[in-house]
Amino acid sequence: MNESLPDILLVENHPDTLKYTSKYLRRRGYEVREASGMVSALRQYNEQPAAIVISDIGLSDGDGWELLAQLHAQGHSPFAISMSGFGLEDREPRSLAAGFHRHLVKPFQMAELVSLLQEAPLVRKK
Repeated sequence: MNESLPDILLVENHPDTLKYTSKYLRRRGYEVREASGMVSALRQYNEQPAAIVISDIGLSDGDGWELLAQLHAQGHSPFAISMSGFGLEDREPRSLAAGFHRHLVKPFQMAELVSLLQEAPLVRKK
């Protein structure tokens, strides 16, 4: 078995942010699945769990805190990073209390996200 980068479920309802972030992470070797809302993210995660969940807090059909709460209620515990927009820095304490490991305020530098991803445990794949 080889050590490889953990797979990511990226949840973001802004299409350009979703596209750009996914593309950036794929270029760095991550396997990225995309969801634009909470319901879609839960369906995808239940079909194929991801080692890492990166979720925007503000989603069109719920929020990132509710998403993580539902994953935890189902017995899942991915490494989780939350994101929220500039001016919403007060969301960080709530995100950490909800079980997110780290929180990013948008806009952020992609290098900052990659640095946080390096804190996630490596996953062994065949």
